[in-house]
Amino acid sequence: MFDSLSDKLQEVFRKLSGKGRLSEQDVNEAMREVRMALLEADVNYKVVKDFTARVRERAIGSDVMQSLTPAQMVIKIVNEELVATLGEAVHLDLSGPPPAVIMLVGLQGSGKTTMAAKLALYLRRSGERPLLVAADVYRPAAVAQLETLGKQIDVPVHNEGTLVAPPVICENALKRAHREGFSVVILDTAGRLQLDDRMMAELEQVKRVTQPREALLIVDAMTGQEAVAVAEEFNKRVALTGLILTKVDGDARGGAALSIRAVTGVPIKFMGIGEKVSDLEVFYPDRLASRILGMGDVLTLIEKAETSISEEQARKMEQKLRKASFTFEDLIEQLHAVKKMGSLNDIIGMIPGMQQFSKQLPEEETDKALQVSEAIVNSMTREERRNPKVINASRRRRIAKGSGTSVQQVNQLLRQFTEMQSMMKQMQGKKGRNLLSMFR
Repeated sequence: MFDSLSDKLQEVFRKLSGKGRLSEQDVNEAMREVRMALLEADVNYKVVKDFTARVRERAIGSDVMQSLTPAQMVIKIVNEELVATLGEAVHLDLSGPPPAVIMLVGLQGSGKTTMAAKLALYLRRSGERPLLVAADVYRPAAVAQLETLGKQIDVPVHNEGTLVAPPVICENALKRAHREGFSVVILDTAGRLQLDDRMMAELEQVKRVTQPREALLIVDAMTGQEAVAVAEEFNKRVALTGLILTKVDGDARGGAALSIRAVTGVPIKFMGIGEKVSDLEVFYPDRLASRILGMGDVLTLIEKAETSISEEQARKMEQKLRKASFTFEDLIEQLHAVKKMGSLNDIIGMIPGMQQFSKQLPEEETDKALQVSEAIVNSMTREERRNPKVINASRRRRIAKGSGTSVQQVNQLLRQFTEMQSMMKQMQGKKGRNLLSMFR
């Protein structure tokens, strides 16, 4: 979502880095370009004005002007002010006696029902026992969709059909949660095509009978500045405690994410980063700022790895790396783990300094390359996967035919695998052991 903004900001910094010393005019020109980049990204005008004023004031200070690396100082200032604009990280409030009620609100089409399931899965993985509540009685498909998603993630759904009033459904669900020992209740309330008094009055009634710990607005990041206006209206009526941005993986310009906290004062708590139920990220302003500025996001990358690879798998893999006994069977296991972590381009982009490289690789091509590698390995016998040295010319032809690839592609994978094994042998010494310990 922030690719265009990121590219433009990095171009500004690249121009600054070519100057040994910065003058006030250099800073003014850079701020002009930053202002244009933010406005083109659909960031609120007042937010842009305040942001660039703060950066300019700090950038023309003596610390920057007299620095030996003024461009880096400016990047540091922009990063800090970007984090300040996005606000501090605020986590879900599940304090107090269970069950904690989370009420999800939003306009129709914002991805609210899917987000209810994503949030339920996130909470279940965090050790909670969630109950989903189908309270959108005006869109029958929403009830069926929530039931399907609930089965998919193994989370119960409280469903009373479409003839019972939503406040009654939510009140009954809360009684069930007390009775059956659920720790969190997630209310999937009805959305509308537009804001109206009847919808808001109903939400206020639901809030009165359930006393939610969290009232979260689901905001479609693709709607731009309209999202800010929607957030302001919902906040007036139901006193929001947080926001969840959906469709962050789309091609929106990203302005809503940078504007909404500054304008409404309501913190962003999560981001929906894909269509899968597991595609949910906790919102960390400092990490998002790092991504926007092309500085990577190692902490989120580590968290993704931890959820995709078990501690036992990591321990076994470490032993194999130490002994340089990595096989094609291990390669397939790692490919599956990478797929669970999401798009390969997104993963590469989280590595500091690799963001530009990730943009040069079309996502379809990187995904296709993984599929080709997997097809080739799956066409090998067990003996060939464990001992690639036995793969002669006739075996290569058979593997190519079985995988629907060419002998050249098979040769390329074998060559890459041999190089990988050679690197692992070089890591057997003391330095290699220290390097491995970093990934425990």
